[in-house]
Amino acid sequence: MYENDFHFMYTKTTKSINITVNPYYLEDQSEPDEQHFVWAYQITINNLGEESVQLKNRFWKIIDSNGFRQEVKGEGVVGEQPILNPGEKFEYTSGTPLSTPSGFMEGYYEMETKSGNKFDASIPLFSLDSPYTSNKLN
Repeated sequence: MYENDFHFMYTKTTKSINITVNPYYLEDQSEPDEQHFVWAYQITINNLGEESVQLKNRFWKIIDSNGFRQEVKGEGVVGEQPILNPGEKFEYTSGTPLSTPSGFMEGYYEMETKSGNKFDASIPLFSLDSPYTSNKLN
């Protein structure tokens, strides 16, 4: 299976919120002949701190290999605004289609502590690669 050939995990910690991303290409949902490529990504948000936090909003930048950039903003993730107590994790899986065989995503979650402090927890830049990606140098 392709997923196991290129399996990278990306991780970043901001103010004791650790975010890990595990992207993988969805061969069965993609139509390369029609320039339709689909990825899923599993996200784990881990509260390593000593204060409860709530994920309020998400912000994504999605960039395809032609440099076309999309921005996605919204409340919560997968319809939830999870509260993570110290030591707790929240995991979810989402996905994105692109019209090119590769691209990148990055972003942040707007978090709020129990005491009302807001901060942005960075989602690491991660690459979306498919078997159709051309690896030749210009």
